[in-house]
Order: sequence, then structure tokens, then C-alpha cells
Amino acid sequence: MTDISLHHGISAHRIGAMILRYWYLLLSSWPRLLELLYWPALQVITWGFIQYYIAQNASFFARAGGTLIGAVILWDILFRGQLGFSISFLEEMWARNLGNLMMSPLKPIEFLLSLMVMSLIRLAIGIIPMTLLALFLFHFNVYALGLPLIAFFCNLIFTSWSVGIFVSGLVLRNGLGAESIVWTLMFVIMPLACIYYPVSVLPIWLQYVAWTLPPTYVFEGMRALLIENTFRTDLMLDALAINSVLLVASFGAFLALLRSAKKHGSLLSAGE
Repeated sequence: MTDISLHHGISAHRIGAMILRYWYLLLSSWPRLLELLYWPALQVITWGFIQYYIAQNASFFARAGGTLIGAVILWDILFRGQLGFSISFLEEMWARNLGNLMMSPLKPIEFLLSLMVMSLIRLAIGIIPMTLLALFLFHFNVYALGLPLIAFFCNLIFTSWSVGIFVSGLVLRNGLGAESIVWTLMFVIMPLACIYYPVSVLPIWLQYVAWTLPPTYVFEGMRALLIENTFRTDLMLDALAINSVLLVASFGAFLALLRSAKKHGSLLSAGE
């Protein structure tokens, strides 16, 4: 009876085994580690100097110091969170190992949970040095945001997981021919998330679209905090509500796409 209940429940051991697999894979390749560090560092340095230049030439940005660097860091959390999730998934596709995993006792929910944990690990490797560079070179301490930073981070990582789960399902169903979606979908969201400018810049009809995206609330909240010294809890709660719907929908979409892949034999040709 104990074995049956464990079989039908979520196993921490199976999730831990998958996380350990991805961790060893990450440590075994220095290019993978370098890639996690390289782009975040390059972004914060580039945008940091742009922020310096604008601050010296525009009174508004001098008053709202750090908005560009803060936006870059938060954007990288969103983008790297999704990419960290999707890359771990693609590792299985490239190794043609998905069929083996699906025939094992590993459950889809356990597989997805292990990918979520790995996205956090990969994100930490890239983001922590990035924030330290921002502090050392530009005196912008993102950790000084305090509790609001936790709200920003949680909402962004939830969105990144939702997108990661959905695009992974698409690749699972359609094969590596759909791999480009993993790299590009977040950039489709980027203009509407209003990362570097307020929502009011957009045309009225696009503003309605922008407000359906959780990251829009986060970046508006960041600007309110840095410019007006006001933490907008209403924005964070709205973002959390939308994220809850997106996460549930993405799980449902992934399971539906997995069933479709099994039905059409896509798992057997997942690496093609």
C-alpha cells in the first residue's frame, strides 16, 4: 500500500535525481557556465554606462537614477528564468532522452518541478555577479529595494516559468523545428512589458494588451519605487493573480501537448 501511494504521489527523490542530473551536466561544461555569466555582465555594463550618460544630461533621469539598470536586471531575471527552464528541457531533446524519461516512473509534474528548480540555479549563477557588477561599477544596489524586490522577483519568475512550460510543450509536440520559439517568444513580449518606458507611451489600444502581461505591472512598480519612492502593492497583487492563471494554463497546455505527442509518436522523434 505504501508503494502505491508513493507511486501516485509526487516523489522528492525523483525530482532531486533530475536536478542532480542537470547540475552535473552544467558543471561538466565550462561554456555553459560562461554563457550564464557573460550576457548578464555585458548587459549591466552596457546599460550602466548609458544610464551614466543620460544622468549627466537629463535632470529627470538624474532624479530617477537607476531606472535603466534596475530595468535591465529585472528583465534579465524574466528572460534568464525562462531560458534556464527551457535550456534544461532542450538538453533532453538534444540527447534524445525524452522517450526514456516518459517511460520511467518520473511524472510530468515532477519533470516540470525539477526544471523550475534548475532555472533558479542557472539564474542565480548569472544574476548574482550581475548585481554585484551594478553595485561596484555604478553604485546601484538592487538588494536595497528590500521586500519589494521579493515581489518583483516572484512575479517575474512565475511568468518565466509559464512561458518556459508552454514553449517546452510546443517543442515537445513539434520537435526541434520549433526550437526557435524558445529563444524568441520572450522578445515578442518585451515591447509590451514596458521595460524601459511607462505604459503611457504606448497607443491606447496597446495599453490594454500590455496590462494583460504580469511583467508590465512589475516594471511599472519598479519605476514607482525608484522615482516616487512608493511601493505599489496593488500592481504586485494584480500581477500575481494573472500569473496564477498563466501557470495553471501553461501546466494544462503542457499536459495536453504531451498527450498529443504520445498519440502521434513525437516522443520517438523528439530530437529531429
